[in-house]
Amino acid sequence: MTSSHRPLLSGPRRAAQVLAAAGAAALLLTGCGADSDAGSGEAKDGAGSGGTRTVKDATGTAVKVPANPKRIVTLTQEDLDAVLALGLKPVGITNGQGLNKPPAYLADKVEGVNVVGNLLQPVMDKVIAAKPDLILAGDLQDQQVLKQLREITPATLVTMAPTDDWKISFRGIGNAVNGLDKANKVIADYEAKAKSAGEGLGENKGAEVSIVRWNPEGPSWMEKRQFASGVALDMGLKRPKTQDKDGNAHTPSLSLEKINEIDGDWLFLSTLTSDGEKALKDVQEKPAYKELNAVKKNHAVTVDGSVWSTRGGPLASQAVIDDIVKALKAS
Repeated sequence: MTSSHRPLLSGPRRAAQVLAAAGAAALLLTGCGADSDAGSGEAKDGAGSGGTRTVKDATGTAVKVPANPKRIVTLTQEDLDAVLALGLKPVGITNGQGLNKPPAYLADKVEGVNVVGNLLQPVMDKVIAAKPDLILAGDLQDQQVLKQLREITPATLVTMAPTDDWKISFRGIGNAVNGLDKANKVIADYEAKAKSAGEGLGENKGAEVSIVRWNPEGPSWMEKRQFASGVALDMGLKRPKTQDKDGNAHTPSLSLEKINEIDGDWLFLSTLTSDGEKALKDVQEKPAYKELNAVKKNHAVTVDGSVWSTRGGPLASQAVIDDIVKALKAS
């Protein structure tokens, strides 16, 4: 995305990295597992009562992790989402994307958990105080920061490659915490729910949905493999012809003259910053916005950007399904 913390990739950068990322994603899944001479998690080198396992992270780096980690620190909300979906509670988290607090959809699940910094910007003293035995570092690319984290615990994993979708990252995290079977079940349950929810949309089954984030400079629509777009497709919904592009990024911010590109049967709008929220409110008073087909049919829905405009996770995907069902079944 175009947030100040972690922009999703634009076309040229994405194309340049896609091959390497695909290879890293494969390593994340196929290169993981217990040390060959450590049995099913029994101690290989005496470290910890549960022993250690060696896994490969999203960059293909082999990392030794506790067989059953007890003190997990997450540096992105996607990592946090994944850990919570696996039934684990971390000892340290970061604030949500574009926020100075944890994302609202996870807030009740992390009450009392220490915040150790902002998204991908950990405060090292706070990380040290959390005494982690495993750090999930999302898509962190700052090698100096990674070095500092690995001095706190060598069990520091990059969990997302640039083009990974949430299911790949989630399986990798599941494997890292010795819960791959549970991760696979969570994904299977999600896919069944998405299909069932889509089938139950009545006259809106298979509708075209436009998924847009409003930036201070204007709207950006999401490509088909961006997180929320993928959830909509898993529900059997379609994207407008102008947005039928296979990628996991988004367009540059559009001018008011190109606002028709965001139209569809339904329009889901999100923001991530107060400036973006103000820009959206301002444009909603303009004739060009009011002439959109979705707006005239009262099919424009404002949703939480900290859910819809991120790289996603199993709990976020449930929230997106619920938002879509609430809107489309109520019409």
